[in-house]
Amino acid sequence: MPQTVAVVGAGVSGLTCAVLFVERGYHTAILAEEIGACTNSAAAAAMWYPYDAGPSDKAIAWALETYRALSDLERDVGSGVSIIELRTFSRTGEIDIPEWALPLGARRLRSEIPSAFVSGFALNVPLMDTTIYLDYLAKRFCKAGGEIHQNKCFAKLEDVDRSFDLVVNCAGIGARKLVQDFDLEPHRGQVAIVQKIKLPYAVVCDDSPLTYAIPRANDCVLGGTNDLSDNRTIDPAATARIVTECSRVLDLDNPDVVAERVGLRPFRRSGIRVERAQLRDGRVAIHDYGHGGSGFTVSWGCAEAVARIALEADL
Repeated sequence: MPQTVAVVGAGVSGLTCAVLFVERGYHTAILAEEIGACTNSAAAAAMWYPYDAGPSDKAIAWALETYRALSDLERDVGSGVSIIELRTFSRTGEIDIPEWALPLGARRLRSEIPSAFVSGFALNVPLMDTTIYLDYLAKRFCKAGGEIHQNKCFAKLEDVDRSFDLVVNCAGIGARKLVQDFDLEPHRGQVAIVQKIKLPYAVVCDDSPLTYAIPRANDCVLGGTNDLSDNRTIDPAATARIVTECSRVLDLDNPDVVAERVGLRPFRRSGIRVERAQLRDGRVAIHDYGHGGSGFTVSWGCAEAVARIALEADL
């Protein structure tokens, strides 16, 4: 008889773990305070690229595993996953192409560099449209027999119903209180969603001010911010700065803002946590949180690592 699994959290990490478990025969339920558009994941630009997470060796390995999984999902027209050219630029000097990007076909840009930048490189990467992809995962999970329970809040993991043999902690920034992990800190990201614009590739520049433009099927995500803050209130001044800077560097005509989003990247100073733990009531928990700005980027790799830990624990 398959074991019962409770996944705490319904962001991209929780949904991905839950899909893996339920499709492999486990009786699985997602228990979360927020779901769908209310999660931090829904505010993400959700383009595959390792960012604001460590340790680098593990994060890159998980990211590359996710790259392969997302490339497969791109063939499913209902998944919300597409492949887009990402152009990463520098304002200050010659940009380094990461070693992991070379086997993926990264190329240095020469003549295609906007005047606001001095160097850049291009790479084809998966893009997940959060307005489609998160719902796709949830529907896939439920179709396989999983259950999603909203408005579930826990002071500690032991409060999860004892009918579940295994508890998978995908609480994101909520793990700071849930498991008293004060290595976690909220990196606040705000974006402006604007009307669809004619931009044939995504643009990212990590130099200050952080700037990115991610064209999607029906709109475009402009960003951004990366501040140490847990304030999820929209800052109109930040939106204005984002739109102004993106319009300046990309020569846009100040596109109309149709929505604004704020999310908290769950950055963990000691690195992403994927490991087994023993609860005080004797049950096994597996942690999967602290992904920083790479939640979507490492989602499938980390979920596979969680599944392997469960197998090794004979669960």
